[in-house]
Amino acid sequence: RTVEDILMKTAGVDHVTSVVGYNMISGVQNTFSSFFWVTLKEWSERKTPEETYDAIRAHINGELRQLPAGVSIAFSPPAIPGVGTSGGVTFILEDRGGHDVRFLADNTNAFMEAARKRPELASVFTTMLANVPQVYVNVERDKVLAQGVNLGDVYKTLQSFMGGALINYFNRFGRQWQVYIQAEGDFRTRAENLGQFYVRNSAGNMVPLSAVTSIQHRAGPEFTMRYNLYRCAQINASAATGYSSAQAMEALEQVFGQTMPPDMGFDYLGMSYQEQKARQGVPPSVIFGFSTLFCFLILAALYESWTLPFSVLISVPIAVFGAFFALYLRRLTSFSFENNVYAQIGLIMLIGLAAKNAILIVEFAKLEHEKKGKPLVEAALEGAKLRLRPILMTSLAFLLGCVPLWTASGSGAVSRQVMGTAVIGGIAAAS
Repeated sequence: RTVEDILMKTAGVDHVTSVVGYNMISGVQNTFSSFFWVTLKEWSERKTPEETYDAIRAHINGELRQLPAGVSIAFSPPAIPGVGTSGGVTFILEDRGGHDVRFLADNTNAFMEAARKRPELASVFTTMLANVPQVYVNVERDKVLAQGVNLGDVYKTLQSFMGGALINYFNRFGRQWQVYIQAEGDFRTRAENLGQFYVRNSAGNMVPLSAVTSIQHRAGPEFTMRYNLYRCAQINASAATGYSSAQAMEALEQVFGQTMPPDMGFDYLGMSYQEQKARQGVPPSVIFGFSTLFCFLILAALYESWTLPFSVLISVPIAVFGAFFALYLRRLTSFSFENNVYAQIGLIMLIGLAAKNAILIVEFAKLEHEKKGKPLVEAALEGAKLRLRPILMTSLAFLLGCVPLWTASGSGAVSRQVMGTAVIGGIAAAS
């Protein structure tokens, strides 16, 4: 209730859905976890800086850190629904030496302590809880055999009454229903209630489970996670403001190399795994290089010359510089403007757009030089004079058409703003 009150009092929050007894990140059902889906108000209703997503998450995390009764963290959902359970980086710390849980827990704590000191990471938490209070029921086989009880019947009775067991299915109202047997909740709250459950021995007598079992209170891991057959711990981290997910992943790998012994390994899960696989593909520099190369080959075929395309493509570096300069200026107001995939798409567009303007000038200058015999400089000036107004008209029309990208708002606005900024800055510089 305390967390719900904090969430509902946060500016920009519309409603909250609570699930008690379930940890969505680890997928474990327990009695000390809860999950909250926070639904924000519509974009049109959230107009103040305090109602932006980043401000809401920062405010919630600040309020939750003040709660002494537990650990609470606010994080984003995965970028692609169904791929992972949370946004940010999902890092898997693996015990590849086959050691016990304590070995993994000690190394996880050392890794977490070092990772929290990195400036690239805003928050780091793990789903591994190595010291959860547990109740261990030990079935004493010697007593079971002495009482003439079937060992399997003891385990079935424990499972059925303390947990639950499927009996059968039946059809009713046109649907299929399941029948489970389970003890009432009041009889399952304390392990000492095992004495109220009985199992039949070979003589037909009823033997209480307390006669063949003993109860121990101990501490142990909440659950054992395995990835690639290795015992492991899942670590979720989010990048700090001004850092990309790739930089956050690199920081985690550096922390691993500095703190972990040779028996430990690491891997990625969910969106982080997909991002890691994508980074192993064709790098952006190769894509830009091939884009420029194909433009050059097409221009060489158009002009039947290997030198004229250079005069066309010389405007591309100017356009790229204008794109980065525009992103730099807008980054002074918001760290969202960075060289991401949307900016790189805009750069690929600029190669063609910048070349298009230069083609018009070079084409007319070529005609003036070859057919009228004018010197190169005079022909270039004449071509620029003839095509100045058409170039300015088309460039201005394109710039005005991209203004909605520059001033985009609503869901996904940052991606459109980044692309619009790169394209407008580049074409303005090239024109």
